[in-house]
Amino acid sequence: MEFKDYYSALGVSETATEEDIKKAYRKLARKYHPDVSSEAGAEAKFKETNEAYEVLKDPEKRAEYDQLRQLGARQADGRFRPPPGWESAEHFSSGDMEQGQFSDFFESIFGRAGTAHRSYREGRQQHFRMRGEDIHVTLPLLLEEAYRGGERQLEFSVPEVDEYGLVSHGKKTLKVKIPPGASPDRPLRLRGQGAPGIGGGESGDLLLEIQIAPHPVFALKGRDLYRVLKISPWEAALGTTVEVAGLQGKVKLKVPENSQTAQQLRVKGKGFPEGDMYVELRVVMPPGHSEKAREMYRQLANESSFNPRSDQGTTHD
Repeated sequence: MEFKDYYSALGVSETATEEDIKKAYRKLARKYHPDVSSEAGAEAKFKETNEAYEVLKDPEKRAEYDQLRQLGARQADGRFRPPPGWESAEHFSSGDMEQGQFSDFFESIFGRAGTAHRSYREGRQQHFRMRGEDIHVTLPLLLEEAYRGGERQLEFSVPEVDEYGLVSHGKKTLKVKIPPGASPDRPLRLRGQGAPGIGGGESGDLLLEIQIAPHPVFALKGRDLYRVLKISPWEAALGTTVEVAGLQGKVKLKVPENSQTAQQLRVKGKGFPEGDMYVELRVVMPPGHSEKAREMYRQLANESSFNPRSDQGTTHD
């Protein structure tokens, strides 16, 4: 059967409060009510909204649904399969909804009368074991923090299953050690710090997805650092040696003769661990010129046959 995402149907997150769910339902119900809506597919949207609200407004039904989301599986053909042992508990009523207003998914999972199913029945629970799900948490870091490493205290939401198989969400606080050189291309995996297992199964892992805050000087691409270095026209023409700041301190960089804007110079081993630093040159004209300087430019123009536009081709009308 096709899985129904009731949270998406109402446009709310999995951690939405009862008040958030109620507000979202009222807004969508007004929008898609067949008596007032002229939108195509409004009736189907209205039924989908009512079905989602029927499940999520009730804490017990919502807990059952959350459990199903966690323990169910997608089959090879993309269809949804409930976990083993999921069978009717027959303890929910359908409220004001009539038979036939539910989708096949709702009726297969919660019964035709709106009755719910439980993921375990007595005598079978001890035989059902499942590894806890992995939890993904975004960890924002400054570039310098990621490069040096350190410690952070995190608080994140963890699904918890009680003795009756119902799922709730609790908070977990954990002190995390960040290794030097942490970067977005290498998520941190903390074994056993994710959701607890079911029926004695092992806990899932916590996956920290590193997010580097924008930096005023450096950009990180993979393990390499990139930065811009401004140089004068005479430094570009004659070459020079300058000091350039990196995350490991200042390094001496040799700018070769006849350097060009956008030319990149590689400084080996000065990026993140296993990476390099690339310095992009940018030739900058001085803001003003003395008469003597202008005369020197005129003399250079007279003596040089260089035409920077010679390779641009000819435009025909």
